[in-house]
Amino acid sequence: MPDHDPQSWEARPAHRTAPISRRDWLTQAGAGFGALALADLLARDQARAGAVTPSNSAPAWRRPATARSVIFLFMEGGPSHLDTFDPKPELLRRAGQSLPPSVKRVITPMGEFHAPLLASRRRWKQSGQSGIWVSDWLPHLAGQIDDVAMIQSCWSNGLNHVGGVCQMNTGSTLAGRPSLGSWVNYGLGTDNANLPGFVVMLDTPKATVAGGARNWGSGFMPAVHQGTRLSGGAEPIANLRAPAGISLERQRAKLDLLGDLNRRHLEPRSDESELDARIKSYELAFRMQAEAPEAVDLASETPVTRALYGLDDPATESIGRLCLLSRRLVERGVRFIQIYCGAGSRWDAHTDIEGNHSKTCRAMDQPVAGLLADLKGRGLLDSTLVVWGGEFGRTPMSEKGNGRDHNPYGFTMWMAGGGVKPGIVVGKTDDFGLHAIEDRLHVHDIHATILHLMGADHSKLIYRHQGRPERPTVNEGQVFQGLLKA
Repeated sequence: MPDHDPQSWEARPAHRTAPISRRDWLTQAGAGFGALALADLLARDQARAGAVTPSNSAPAWRRPATARSVIFLFMEGGPSHLDTFDPKPELLRRAGQSLPPSVKRVITPMGEFHAPLLASRRRWKQSGQSGIWVSDWLPHLAGQIDDVAMIQSCWSNGLNHVGGVCQMNTGSTLAGRPSLGSWVNYGLGTDNANLPGFVVMLDTPKATVAGGARNWGSGFMPAVHQGTRLSGGAEPIANLRAPAGISLERQRAKLDLLGDLNRRHLEPRSDESELDARIKSYELAFRMQAEAPEAVDLASETPVTRALYGLDDPATESIGRLCLLSRRLVERGVRFIQIYCGAGSRWDAHTDIEGNHSKTCRAMDQPVAGLLADLKGRGLLDSTLVVWGGEFGRTPMSEKGNGRDHNPYGFTMWMAGGGVKPGIVVGKTDDFGLHAIEDRLHVHDIHATILHLMGADHSKLIYRHQGRPERPTVNEGQVFQGLLKA
């Protein structure tokens, strides 16, 4: 198998290391158009070039897919499963007491925790025909719960936010590996040549995600596979629109001239793949100018749809816009979309969990429920996998009297659509919600299952880095069959 491809694409020669002249450097630097267009064009080209193996058979890592797209709703900061989807009556009965000796102690960022147990103040209700428990913080999601597969036995290795967010996105607590969206972009490409294959959006555009852009980066893969940042404002894709007074015909003529000059420059420098890539990036950028503005323009949506997502309420407008934008991108063939809800670790509730989570749940509940309802109503939920969760959960023990610390040992995520069995609960935590004890799903298992639903075998999807075969789940993880429709 050739390096740098899961299928049959022939790797390009390595970039030469000889110094270049000042004129060449200025020419190449001046021709740069930005990583946005470059990343998506090359990802598409690679997927197309590797569509078949030399034997004209399907790649070994491909399998029948039930999901065409993924929308990963990432609750950054660590939502409390104990106050949202995993009620624990024992916490109420033993509030203020110490954790029983029979329950294994854990090490948190604050050290070994001996604080008293903190009861949840939520009111709980079994919702839908499935009877899945949902807290009163999430009334809208309770109405969509029959389409959800609740996973109450997730666990990870990240004790702090940087490591936890990194692992939930890349499979490792250490920086340097490709994100899950990059693996999807690498292996599957995009269904739309005029839009990105992997999109990332933050509900607070100026927020800093723990660990930064490496969470949607391509790691040791070429940068073409990294996520493309979009904002939720009036101009989701910066610098995309042509300047006023510049027609498409004039843009086309400029690109034709620039392309001719660049191709002449490339002829004696055929080993410089970056220059060839830059030439192609102009073409994608031009095509995006024609299609992307319409894709991200919400003005055509009806008042009913806008209300469904909560766009008319300041508390829900930000996440609502991103959820609605995600539906529009899925309709147009974007493979992997990730929304950071609570960007800047706003779910982190070491103190005043009541005030913190009441606000974050309020902002997220209606938009996410609206997304599920809208996808289902348009016949898109069957082919769209929606994933909800953060980097970890929270402890049953209190911190600072009214907060909860990080808990990677047992927490809740959920999936919906895309071939997932609806209306079920998978796994469980102990009586206090501290440890996952049944059908435990590590981050690698979650990633393996997502890739399986997308049509990729995580154990056979390979990128060769420095001679080593790298896989998206770090040579670990199992597809959890209990989540899949028969």
